Order: sequence, then C-alpha cells, then structure tokens
Amino acid sequence: MNALNLTTVDISTDRKRLVILDQTLLPNEIKYLELDDRESIYEAIKKLRVRGAPAIGVAAAYGIYVLARKFDGDDKDGFAEFFRREKGYLNSSRPTAVNLSWALRRMEAVMDDNLQSMTIPELKDRLGKEADDIRDEDIRLSRSIGEHGLSLLHHGDGILTHCNAGSLATAKYGTALAPVYIALEHGWNDLHVYCDETRPLLQGARLSAFEMQTAGVDTTLLCDNMASITMKRGKINIVFVGADRVAANGDFANKIGTSGVAILARYYGIPFYCLAPSSTIDMSIRSGDDIPIEERAPEEVTEMWYKHRMAPEGVKVCNPAFDVTDHSLVTGIITEKGIAYPPFDRAFERMGIR
Repeated sequence: MNALNLTTVDISTDRKRLVILDQTLLPNEIKYLELDDRESIYEAIKKLRVRGAPAIGVAAAYGIYVLARKFDGDDKDGFAEFFRREKGYLNSSRPTAVNLSWALRRMEAVMDDNLQSMTIPELKDRLGKEADDIRDEDIRLSRSIGEHGLSLLHHGDGILTHCNAGSLATAKYGTALAPVYIALEHGWNDLHVYCDETRPLLQGARLSAFEMQTAGVDTTLLCDNMASITMKRGKINIVFVGADRVAANGDFANKIGTSGVAILARYYGIPFYCLAPSSTIDMSIRSGDDIPIEERAPEEVTEMWYKHRMAPEGVKVCNPAFDVTDHSLVTGIITEKGIAYPPFDRAFERMGIR
C-alpha cells in the first residue's frame, strides 16, 4: 500500500456526505468517515480527523456544500442566512489554518454571485461544483509545488521535515513532501527523509513516516530534540516544512517546534524552505504577530499517548498547536507560482498574490 493512493477528503457518490480519512487512527487503522451534519463536520476539523491546511480547506468546501443541501424551500434570503450561519460555525473550528476561512469565503462568494440569478437547487449544484474545483485545484497546485521544490534537490539528499505536510495534508501530493513524490515519479530512489516526531500529536511519527515508508522512501524517524545532532552529523542537506498561514512579510505559522528547527538550520547553515499554496499566504496581516495561535488541551501532553498518566495531576501545561517562524530564518517560500525569496512581500506581489 502507498499512502499517496489514499483519498484524504472527498464527497460521497450521492453527494450528500463529506468523506474523510480519519487521520487520528493512522498508521494502525485506515477508516473513512461519512459526515452529513454540522456537529460531526465541525468535530472532524477540530479534532484533527482531517488536518493539514489545504485538506481542511477542501473539507470546509465540501462540508458547507453538504450543509447547504439540507436547506428546504425556495426562500433565497432564508438560504443566504442559513448558509452564513453554517459558515460561521465551521469557520470557528480551527483559528490558525487560513485555508479554512479562505475556502468558506470562496464558497460564500459563489452564493452571493448567483443567489439572484439561480434557483435554490441550481445554486446548490453550483456550490457543489465549486467544492469540486477547490479539490481539483489543490491537487494541481500541490503537484506544481512539488516540481518547484524538486529543482532544489540533488540525488542522495537528506531532507528534514517537521509534522506532516504530505499527501495526507492535502487532496494529493502534499506541500513539504510533494517534491519527494515528484522525485519518485522521475525515478529518484536515493533521497532520505528524516521525520521529526512532532509533539504533542506525533503527526511526524504517525503520518509523515507512514507516508514516506509506504512510498518506498528511505525514512528515519527522529524525536524532536534529536534534530540538532542529526544536522551536526551532516545528515541533513535541506529542510522542507509546510505552513498553516503565511504573513505578508514571510513569517509563517506551522506545527509547534518549526521555529526551533529553523533556528537550528540557520546555525548549521542548512537551507530552510516553507512550502505552501498561495491561498495560505494572508496578505491582510503584516507579520506573524497577527496570526492567532490555537491552544490545545493539556491532556495531549500529560496522558494521551501513555498507558498511565505521565505527568503529575494538576501540573500546568503549555500546549500551543503552532509557533511562528520569523521570515529572517526562511531561505525561501515555495508556492505553486514559484519560489519566493526575501524580501517576501515584494516577491509575493510579483507573483500576483494580493
């Protein structure tokens, strides 16, 4: 089995249910969930059953479409009110990943543009087509990101990645791991991927290592605090990570620990790249200081992965889901439009990102 062939997020054949691969069960169990109510869709995004900024965007698009189908009647004002209420509810599930709000805004724009000219059934079909387009575009964009990233690689390179920004984080191919998949398509079989375990949800261990190993890539799993010695030993030639939101100046939020990896890479002189679709770049915020950081439950640190609790009762826990990597530590940001180099705000403008 190759994880690249797993479908991360889709719509059911009768188009009534959002279908997701439950990533909380990987790598031990492959299970698909079919969701058709607001609470289960919200919970799937909130609890990271579907995760990765691009995949969250696709799930949100299909999710709001599934909910919109439930509206009865031909009252257009009522439909618009219902849609915006459901959109606001889904949008509150994950505050950091900008693709969530981006996809929901895009679906809302389709509704606004066609509300007066279409019947409610026609509008529902149009929303479904938009969700399909978002998914198809994500696959094309991820492949393009992979091709740009491959241009930076050499045979035999050791690549360090943090968390999971592979195929499981998108509709297919991924962002940070997309260059590895494209390399395989070109017959490269000599890359070595080092996957940070990535506390507290172990997405590097459970997902990235699973992806790379099932794809036939030489894969090594590292605990997060082993990255420095691995770099010092000369094993790492380049770092590829994803992003949940990129600010106009190139600061970006990714899974907690990414900024530490960037600091290590700078110290050891290793190129450090962020790979993300242009939809992840939020030009409305000037810097990473404006990116909201999600704080997660302390139980993820104290007891989630253990047979017995591994921390004293009542101890305070710091458990932010993300940190912000300063743009000064970033060699380049790879999008489907090409590779942006500092100063990033000007590079984004040249790429037509507004």
